[in-house]
Amino acid sequence: PLQVRRGKCIRIMKVQRTDYGTFLPSGGFYPKWGSETEKHNIQTRIANERYLRTRQEVELLLSGFFREMFLKRPDNILEFAADYFTDPGLPNKIHMQLIEDKKAA
Repeated sequence: PLQVRRGKCIRIMKVQRTDYGTFLPSGGFYPKWGSETEKHNIQTRIANERYLRTRQEVELLLSGFFREMFLKRPDNILEFAADYFTDPGLPNKIHMQLIEDKKAA
């Protein structure tokens, strides 16, 4: 199923369990082996994905990074990423985008 949020279509997927393993919303698959550690790892990954999907800041950080990277096409992506994510003005940019998105909603 699709859901429209802030003018964007996003996929809403649920965890699907089969006799052979578990399909995660991200497309990952964990085979069914049954150990407690593996169950814990699956539950942790699912909880992490749910948390990240609810944080608009993460979406804004990543989409902004990819937008800038594709526009500038740097030769050294690691250096570009380090500069982008350590920019002292980045928190303010994200905050302003959050405010703009709330006004538009």
